[in-house]
Amino acid sequence: MLKISDLKVNYGYVKALKGVNIEVKEGSIVTLLGANGAGKSTTLKAISGQVPASEGDIQFMGNSIKGLSPEKIVSMGIIQCPEGRTIFPQFTVEENLRVGAFSRKKNLKNIGEDYERIYGYFSKLKERRNQVAGTLSGGEQQMLAIARGLMAKPKIFLLDEPSLGLAPIVVREIFEIIKEINKAGVTVLLVEQNAYQATRIADYVYVMEIGKITTHGNKEEVINNEEIKKSYLGA
Repeated sequence: MLKISDLKVNYGYVKALKGVNIEVKEGSIVTLLGANGAGKSTTLKAISGQVPASEGDIQFMGNSIKGLSPEKIVSMGIIQCPEGRTIFPQFTVEENLRVGAFSRKKNLKNIGEDYERIYGYFSKLKERRNQVAGTLSGGEQQMLAIARGLMAKPKIFLLDEPSLGLAPIVVREIFEIIKEINKAGVTVLLVEQNAYQATRIADYVYVMEIGKITTHGNKEEVINNEEIKKSYLGA
């Protein structure tokens, strides 16, 4: 579904990505692990068209999307939920969800059904549908950020650090919801520092260090890799 080939991204003289190769099969959950500064978020931004690729290619459903505008990429069904939640704090929960549906503004006739579908994943948000988003807890705001992205009906969902700064019990809930979203047919590319939770739900895992993919394999291969266990899984 998504194929990244020899992707290079520069920030001025800084080489942020140094030839990244990643493949995401349709219907899968692929996790990208790495420390701060490894290039994980830059990879997602390059896919979304937020930063330009200096070399390499990004293909979606067999077609190159390199150089396309973020708006065009979103219209193809590539939706990113960025790090840091970035909700609209002055809007209500439901108004935030409606903003998420903006990219499909010509097809809003079933938006009521979409609200209920999203509330099926996020029962806490349904209870607070008329509450101002800025008054939600941190975990609820993260749920809202994910829910808003789902309102755009992604074919592939790019999730950047959805567990960041959340309590362990909320983290487990978020990852269970990601599994449910995937079971409903949404392909997921997940960037995470919480290696244990991220590998637990993944079909395939890539490990990135200083702008390069250093290790990749299915979940079992990565979990049983002694170096990965020591560096990322706390073993």
